[in-house]
Amino acid sequence: MPTDIGIGFIGGGNMAGALIGGLVAGGMAGARLHVVDPNAEARHRLEQQFGVGTAAEPGAALAACEVILLAVKPQQMQAVAAQLRPQLRAHQLVLSIAAGIRAADLSRWLGGHAAIVRAMPNTPALIGQGVTGLCALAGVSAAQRDSADAILRAVGATVWLDDENQIDAVTALSGSGPAYVFYFLEALQQAALELGLSEQQGTALALATFGGATQLAAQSSEPLALLRERVTSKGGTTHAALTSMEAAGVRPAIVAAVKAAAARSRELGAEFGRDDGQG
Repeated sequence: MPTDIGIGFIGGGNMAGALIGGLVAGGMAGARLHVVDPNAEARHRLEQQFGVGTAAEPGAALAACEVILLAVKPQQMQAVAAQLRPQLRAHQLVLSIAAGIRAADLSRWLGGHAAIVRAMPNTPALIGQGVTGLCALAGVSAAQRDSADAILRAVGATVWLDDENQIDAVTALSGSGPAYVFYFLEALQQAALELGLSEQQGTALALATFGGATQLAAQSSEPLALLRERVTSKGGTTHAALTSMEAAGVRPAIVAAVKAAAARSRELGAEFGRDDGQG
């Protein structure tokens, strides 16, 4: 991404801070970034850490930005859009990372603004290891897609979607996914304790095993099933564990859980998309 493109952030929370940190680490000057947040403490922290300009509410500084990134809570989005709408210019790209806010609803709240990209990052972005699903409205140019991609690649990998409906699947899989991983790690911790290991030993073994297996899968061209089979000797310890999981229905339970998350994502999109008189 050219380092002279201005980016305005509305919302200065953790995810915005991660993106700003990634962009600055990648060579963008903090002076090219502008953050709007009503929280004085958040503004001061970002000013001190990255040298960005800040304001308590949307103002003229946003007009100079090529990209406006919306990093506010979903329930705040309609009110934020109402504040932003009078100052928004047709050439500006609006990039939303708010969960559950559909691009069509955001476009309506912004007076029919056409250049909107919706993105769903996940929390490992906080350490530069995230993955983000993105979808663009038809009014987004190729250059604007590149800009959106570069911004999110500052904190991890990106995956572009052809249909915004797929965002619900991304939300369920990778957006909520870190919680599933932590849940599984907690179970491994508990098993370690019940088998006589200390909490410290169990945590170290679980984290290293999960991280190592993930890296092995990422670096291998072989199917996951084959990698699993290579660790599983018939009649051995791994076979005993997997047989127990299959008997308990662990795999279908995981699939059902992800589907439940996707269904809830669709429900939230409908709930957040209702007009409440502010747009």
